[in-house]
Amino acid sequence: MPQIFTASADTWLRAAAVGVAVASIGGVLYGAGLVNSTYVTRAGAPVDQPVPFSHKHHVGELGLDCRYCHTSVESSANAGFPPTSTCMTCHSQVWTGAPMLAEVRASLADDKPLVWNRVSQVPDYVFFNHSIHVNRGVPCVACHGRIDRMAMMTRAQPFQMRFCLDCHRDPAPRLRPPDQITRMDWTSWENDPRNRGYGLARMRELQVHVNQLTNCGICHR
Repeated sequence: MPQIFTASADTWLRAAAVGVAVASIGGVLYGAGLVNSTYVTRAGAPVDQPVPFSHKHHVGELGLDCRYCHTSVESSANAGFPPTSTCMTCHSQVWTGAPMLAEVRASLADDKPLVWNRVSQVPDYVFFNHSIHVNRGVPCVACHGRIDRMAMMTRAQPFQMRFCLDCHRDPAPRLRPPDQITRMDWTSWENDPRNRGYGLARMRELQVHVNQLTNCGICHR
């Protein structure tokens, strides 16, 4: 009976099978790496704004409270963007002719709001309420990072599902006194032994149950 396949056919078949397996595994690893990369999550990437606003200067150096600009953070799902009138509270007297603030002055003169570009944003299919988190004691720095050190605002966290679930599964270590919610440096507070049981006590006070926080309907509505 004549030989149908050459002697090397089996070798080529095995090599092809190994190649397909390696390519499949490589594709999966590449996809996983891409999804978690800063290219996709945009964590750490600065976002251009119509006005070069520096949180490092305004928060870190001047000591402005986050709520001075983000006025609805304690009462609404959205933190809110500052209207031009908020900016001009100071800049009608300070740096009145600065070229970098020309857009702010034009906004006020034309009664046309500045369009700020979102930096920290969850996907459209995720519901996030700022007021719930802030009023229960999740500090701004937990999600937004040390904005007092950011000359250009960047996304501090990837805002992937795991980030939210890690907190929802164990919220106690992340809870802080609501009256200090905009505080940036918590080192001394965390090192104070008197505060070690604060998170659990706060959860009992608010009747927060972890099994409810991990329900899909909490974030996906």
